[in-house]
Amino acid sequence: MRLLDWFRNRLAETLPEDLPEGGNEGQEKDGEKMKIIIGLGNPGTRYAGSRHNAGFRAITELSDRHGIRVNINRQKGLCGSGVINGQKVMLVMPQTYMNNSGECVGPIVDYFHVPLEDVLVIYDDIALDVGQIRVRGKGSAGGHNGMKSLIAHLGSGDFPRVRIGIGAKPPQMDLADYVLGHFPEEELTVIRKSVKAAADAAETWISDGIEAAMNHYNTFRAEP
Repeated sequence: MRLLDWFRNRLAETLPEDLPEGGNEGQEKDGEKMKIIIGLGNPGTRYAGSRHNAGFRAITELSDRHGIRVNINRQKGLCGSGVINGQKVMLVMPQTYMNNSGECVGPIVDYFHVPLEDVLVIYDDIALDVGQIRVRGKGSAGGHNGMKSLIAHLGSGDFPRVRIGIGAKPPQMDLADYVLGHFPEEELTVIRKSVKAAADAAETWISDGIEAAMNHYNTFRAEP
């Protein structure tokens, strides 16, 4: 393995398979604070590219941009550590299936003692049109089962998030079938742009804070 790859993954590799509660190795264990970016989705090829996996796609975008390999299997998730805009970050994709995402995220956040304001979650939202994203500093689950799990395991909804619009389901369609389904051809270009914008918003949050990200991206609307 190249030295650069070793450095980027060193922090994630220190994470045990089963984390003790209240680990004594905090985020400043090597003198540098860390931020965590989590993308929500479902594992497996069956769900790749589905509406519900918009968060995974944003993590993949950040991974590709910054050369962070998200391939360390720890605590029911895939993790990778690196640097974005001069800031140490960990990218996380829970592998628990959406409804149990908190089983992965809670222990990781607790182990590294990362304050909730330094934890960003990216996920899909049926309340937003395809092409829209929204950035918030905190909030409720809004009916999203993955977010319900996160809030239950983190003990609070006081963490920033980026929501990627996937559009409302047709009236006659089951919600589960809709979110687990794939985007039609005419929406593919728009959702790609939305995912890129969500990654841009995460980078702005890292560099300039949540207010700057909100001000810049809450008016975003991707066009075909």
